[in-house]
Amino acid sequence: MGTGFRKRPGSNKQVPYFSHEFVIQNHGDIATCVCMVFIVGLMFQTTTPLASAFIAPKYNITELDQPTVFYTYGLKDVCLVFFYTIAAIIFHAIIQEYVLDKLMRKVRLSKTKANKFNESGQLLSFYALSVFWALSIFKDEGYFHSLSFFWNEYPHVGLTFMTKFFFIIQMSYWMHILPELYLQKVKREEMPAKILFAGLNFAISLLIYLLNFSRIGITLLFIDHTVNVLFHFSRLMHFSGKNKIARNCFRVYNILFVLTRLAAIFLSIIVFWFGLKNSSVESINFEEKNFNSPIVRTTSLVVVLLLQAWMMWNFILFQCKKLRENSKTSSTKTTLKHVQKKQRAAKESSDTDLDTREETSDSEKIKSN
Repeated sequence: MGTGFRKRPGSNKQVPYFSHEFVIQNHGDIATCVCMVFIVGLMFQTTTPLASAFIAPKYNITELDQPTVFYTYGLKDVCLVFFYTIAAIIFHAIIQEYVLDKLMRKVRLSKTKANKFNESGQLLSFYALSVFWALSIFKDEGYFHSLSFFWNEYPHVGLTFMTKFFFIIQMSYWMHILPELYLQKVKREEMPAKILFAGLNFAISLLIYLLNFSRIGITLLFIDHTVNVLFHFSRLMHFSGKNKIARNCFRVYNILFVLTRLAAIFLSIIVFWFGLKNSSVESINFEEKNFNSPIVRTTSLVVVLLLQAWMMWNFILFQCKKLRENSKTSSTKTTLKHVQKKQRAAKESSDTDLDTREETSDSEKIKSN
């Protein structure tokens, strides 16, 4: 971001226009120009309908006697996801240039650690935004007044502006990960893991949005994102050299991770197995967008449980690996200390023998004289 096109660092030579290097160096400015085309389109009467399809939400289902505006979903939401995917690329570039790059100048990191630092910084900003956004929705829409709120009046076809945009932004952010693989020059061997991570998150947000499980969906995403905020903050502290803060944050994270997984499992079982069962239908009603059939409900619960089990399994494997590494490190340190003690003892004994020999030679010289 900024004024003028960038040049290759350490060189006064301008890169060729429309080359890969040119696009990568100036992708934030290019994405901004693309977004401005749609925004300018709102200023003209002939292009307003087309431009508004990419910027403003559609499918308003508010009735005249309703004080709150409600929206549902449709095919035109693809245009929204496309526009806000470009906006997410701009958001990514702004965070990178004006926050992370400035922090990187204060710490010296290897290329691998620098990539992890940037990744945690980007995800921390997104997770923090999502957490505050979800809290705002909870406050405005009266979440947690009663547990039955999660299944009462299903299907929850009508979404408020903030709720609809929450899911649009979730899908757009995970979609923008794909072009960022090219823009950030991610290594080919690292791409599958990143694509799988982004694809899973995108699919989860999309299914929650389409199946009208918005209330339980936002709550589960809030639980997951809150823990991820602490995790990526801890990683940033670790890479910044603030090891004491990082250790304490990681300890809290280890406890909260287990508790949040259990909370997600408990809440999912209550909602999908018991709550929604009271208003279950035999088959899916696409006209009313009612997906509360036994198959969909059971499948959704199984997917949530499998995801929690998968994350818990990875967490356990990581902790076991860390314990093994710490035990090896401690044993190496103990062996090193033992060797150092032996070396010091050998040195002291050699010094004592040398002193004894010198005293003996001195006494013999005195006697000969």
